[in-house]
Amino acid sequence: MSGNAPKNIGGEYGAIRANVDIQKLNTYLKTHVSVIAAPVEVQQFKSNPTYFLTDASTKRFVLRKKPAGQLLSSTAHQIEREYRILSALHQFNISPTTKPEQKVPVPQPFVLCEDSSVIGTPFYIMEYLEGRIFTDTRMLELPPQDRRECWLSAIRSLAALASLDPFQIGLENFGPTTDYFPRQIKSLTRISTVETGKVTGNVPSFEDMVDWYQNHLPDERKTGLRVVHGDYKLDNMIFHPTENRVIGILDWELCTLGSPLADLANLTQPWAIDARHIPKDSTISEFTVIKPFKNATKDVPIPLEDLEHEYCRLTNQPYPIKEMVFARSWMLFRLAIISQGIAARYARRQASSENAFIHPQFFPFVGQLAKSVLEDDGFIIGAKPKL
Repeated sequence: MSGNAPKNIGGEYGAIRANVDIQKLNTYLKTHVSVIAAPVEVQQFKSNPTYFLTDASTKRFVLRKKPAGQLLSSTAHQIEREYRILSALHQFNISPTTKPEQKVPVPQPFVLCEDSSVIGTPFYIMEYLEGRIFTDTRMLELPPQDRRECWLSAIRSLAALASLDPFQIGLENFGPTTDYFPRQIKSLTRISTVETGKVTGNVPSFEDMVDWYQNHLPDERKTGLRVVHGDYKLDNMIFHPTENRVIGILDWELCTLGSPLADLANLTQPWAIDARHIPKDSTISEFTVIKPFKNATKDVPIPLEDLEHEYCRLTNQPYPIKEMVFARSWMLFRLAIISQGIAARYARRQASSENAFIHPQFFPFVGQLAKSVLEDDGFIIGAKPKL
């Protein structure tokens, strides 16, 4: 492997910030978790509330718990769901009938504890994966061929997930079985108009955009009902320390059943964004994690066509996927609504993120990007037919 490996972002840990009763944890581990040689040393990852355990034999593990206190959203930090999806995928991976290319790379889960009396909230423990996490989609730390191979591995891992029938791995009641995009449109537009619009103003062209989405829904029978990760992007994957392949997909808390095109759109989001749409003189250009690959001539790790061709080959569908314009625009629009929610909490002085101050500017910008994706493809948003 040439080039310097980046810091293991997301793998950075230190002293415990939130109070955990380590004595009670060790008592529980001794009784219930034979794979761990208690007592354990506990440190905390930067990504709260995730903990790094080192047992008496120096084996390492990861503990994920719900945050203490009242959660803002009933769907946030659903670690029980995370444990269930990891367990189902791990069982599929170790089945003797599963071929290597069918495996979905995930850390092995060991135990789910729903007893809040142990460390204050429910938690689960999983395998610690040693590897690399890339926070910049350009992967500038790596030589060009390595970047290309890493991105293709991310696509192959996604294609493996998108090829699974949830009914065959015990996930038939993991989420609603109705069409995914109408569900998303209904729930997110309700959040935007009821809770946040009054505080922050609306996402640009909100009603016209929602109207367009409702009138251009993909036919989800083409792909079938699949497991949707919900936040499938490069920095939610761990790559092998020296090989250009994904060894673990992390952060499943938004996981549900639905259209696999949502995850493909989320992963390939940079290719939907043109640099000309990003304002040069605002804090957005300084803080945005969105790197614009559309029409870019440098630092693009791989052409979008190569990624989509590989995805179509592995999932046995024709290229191009015409619904991707809808999916990429919607996932940006979804991001705008999520950002609008943070902006509303910031306005009420309830936001916890240190970068929350950017969101009052960020959500209108991302909403405009969602519109630009459609306009660049020739759609006219908000034009009313002449009588």
